[in-house]
Amino acid sequence: MRRVLLKLSGEALGSGGGAPVDPEQATWLATEIKGVAEVGVETAIVIGGGNLLRGALFARAGTNRATADQMGMLATVINALALSDALERVGIETRVQSAIAMEAVCEPYIRRRAIRHLEKGRVVLFAGGTGNPYFTTDTAAALRATEIGADSLLKGTKVDGVYDKDPAEHTDARRYDRLTYGEVLDQGLQVMDATAITLCRENQLPIVVFDLFTPGNLVRIVEDGDFGTTVQ
Repeated sequence: MRRVLLKLSGEALGSGGGAPVDPEQATWLATEIKGVAEVGVETAIVIGGGNLLRGALFARAGTNRATADQMGMLATVINALALSDALERVGIETRVQSAIAMEAVCEPYIRRRAIRHLEKGRVVLFAGGTGNPYFTTDTAAALRATEIGADSLLKGTKVDGVYDKDPAEHTDARRYDRLTYGEVLDQGLQVMDATAITLCRENQLPIVVFDLFTPGNLVRIVEDGDFGTTVQ
């Protein structure tokens, strides 16, 4: 892979002790990402904000949906800044670009500038979702990956791929090695939301779902890619 976009959940920054953003976990994650940069793969990241705030939860409680989603988008900026700082501390130059203008803390999202940063070897973190309510960070990841011409959208999770049912609850759960976009949509598999899957299908962008939390897996996925579940 020459250029990838890594999609992370906000929970990837959390700790088992309940801290929504754990500096030690952020450092471990930064070290894994550093390995990818060191093998010469241009890396962009979209990280969710669910560890800090879930807009959908506020919306269900009566908050205006647009306002709730804007709150969630701001949470992704906090996470992007935390991960950016951790990456800088392990020696990786970064840039944070937000779809919501906040020049005091990060750059605005500009596609050509983002690509230039990637070409210079910087890790670019895209924050603020798409900048619009009603769209998830999954959709933001698919959109940004398409815009920057990524070879693959890598979705790092706590499990080693996509299963036909929850492997934590069913011992007979079966893992898929490969799926088509249509199979994901038809079977309602929890890979990404339907908008993100459709966007990837329309632009022939492969999605690779893999276990992020096994040390070294992130480097192996960009060098080999023959594990986890590939949707294409």
